[in-house]
Amino acid sequence: MSGEIACPSCDLLTHVGVLRNGDTASCPRCGCFLTRYRQDAYQRILAFASSGLVFLILANSYPFLSLSTSGLESVMTLRQTPGALWNNGMEEVAVMVAAFIIVIPGAVLIMLLALAVPLNQNRYYPWLATVARSIFVAYNWSMAEVFIIGVIVALVKIAALATVVVGFSFWAYAAFVICFTLAIASLDRYQCWERIEALQAG
Repeated sequence: MSGEIACPSCDLLTHVGVLRNGDTASCPRCGCFLTRYRQDAYQRILAFASSGLVFLILANSYPFLSLSTSGLESVMTLRQTPGALWNNGMEEVAVMVAAFIIVIPGAVLIMLLALAVPLNQNRYYPWLATVARSIFVAYNWSMAEVFIIGVIVALVKIAALATVVVGFSFWAYAAFVICFTLAIASLDRYQCWERIEALQAG
């Protein structure tokens, strides 16, 4: 690579130079963050992504929450949420909920593992660029963080009307969201493309 990166804020072409572990580069014109070099970035991605997948599986295997009022109790699991919306005639919403909170985040973690393993081992494969590009596009469509915040807000309001019991799945999904966020944050776009192109050239 040329060692240059265009600032996403002001579009200034900046020469990054050689960064040591923990060093960051910012735009000299507007101060916008450009890149950070971490020597253990791909080990961090492997740890967070694999942990996130385990938590996502657990989140879909146990009750998410239960509501009880006037002697009636309802137990809901995470994977039943899209089905409940579908059965109530909201097919489009059901598909979007399933995609944004389960399918896309899970697919992003799988792609992160597929990307981080060869990059951590300094191995080049022709599909690495495609996987990296897919990650940078797909994670923008993940709404896992929005979902868990929305659930917390809804629980605060529902607590005044019914007895709410938070299940193991809720905590597993919360842990999944944390791991997902940390895995994405550990993947630096510039450093990723630099590593791929260096392996391709070498």
